[in-house]
Amino acid sequence: MTDRQSRHRNAMRNLKSHVDEKVAAATEQRGLLLVFTGNGKGKTTAAWGTVTRTLGYGYRAGVVQFIKGMWECGERERLADDANLSVHIMATGFTWETQNRESDTQACQAVWADAERLLSDPEVYLVVLDEITYMLKFGYLDIATVREALANRPAEQTVIVTGRNAHRELLDMADTVTEMQEVRHAFNAGLQARRGIDY
Repeated sequence: MTDRQSRHRNAMRNLKSHVDEKVAAATEQRGLLLVFTGNGKGKTTAAWGTVTRTLGYGYRAGVVQFIKGMWECGERERLADDANLSVHIMATGFTWETQNRESDTQACQAVWADAERLLSDPEVYLVVLDEITYMLKFGYLDIATVREALANRPAEQTVIVTGRNAHRELLDMADTVTEMQEVRHAFNAGLQARRGIDY
């Protein structure tokens, strides 16, 4: 055995030992709260990927879209016929387009009622609250209301929260926080969002 191969084998043995210890220490089973935040692209895409995974195992999933719901969404189109998926859309589109706080608040509250039903249903394995961070930032939803619904959800239910500038209380509650960091974005160089890639 070469010296390089010997070093590699020793390194992999050490890595395996470390991973095995972590796996052995992970003994708790319950639903999770995941937060996908940050300025980078991919938060909603990651959430839809998890929805696809959930549906692939025959579990029920619910998605509540607070901002992008009026926009085309390839993942939603592809999965729409799955009987285990329910999607609820805030019917105003982008808040910077409507520029009407009162109607946006009403639309947010209406779709939040759908979210609360999902968050109280033990048959729903995964709930995605897509772009809910903006609803909290703009004051359309109260953090205490959201926090209570998340805290009292069924024990086996996982929730994914997406959006920039996640509220610190959501970050504190979360089991997993992933921050998408923008290094470069094509849109900033004048490239349009591309159907089938960006939405």
